[in-house]
Amino acid sequence: MSIRGPRLEFAVGAFLLLALATLLVLAMASTNGNFGFSSKTYPLTARFTSIGQLRVNGPVKIGGVNIGRVAAIEVDPVKYDSVVTLAIDNTFKDLPADTSAGVFTSGLLGEAYIGLQPGGDPEVLQAGEEIAFTQPAVDLLQLAGKYMFSGGDTGSGDAAATPADPTP
Repeated sequence: MSIRGPRLEFAVGAFLLLALATLLVLAMASTNGNFGFSSKTYPLTARFTSIGQLRVNGPVKIGGVNIGRVAAIEVDPVKYDSVVTLAIDNTFKDLPADTSAGVFTSGLLGEAYIGLQPGGDPEVLQAGEEIAFTQPAVDLLQLAGKYMFSGGDTGSGDAAATPADPTP
């Protein structure tokens, strides 16, 4: 009596196809997060002096919630600033005109993302406009190097203002 039969071979083939399809969906989801379906977005730009480890397709967040992605990163040939194009979900098309943008990192070694902080201006940013208020990325290695080579002195001068008096 043979264990192999057309039903078993069909079941094994169907299982393999299902496993490959699952891997394909996971691969697409991990690269762009939208499973190949494009949602409606509108572009905004922001100009930074430093973007750190920010990459194309990096998240754009408000209060920790994804509202878009980084669509493109270019260098301005005149000012040598990084010009970042953001693809913001249409659900958030009424961002105030005084919204600020900053480049942040999730944790010490996490991914870089653009964090938006909406302002209170009644005017809204239109598609293609530039976010005027930006904050560049903080280079943690450079910051740590400055602290290490300064001897730990923060330069506040408080130690000289309060002399230690050992007598009561």
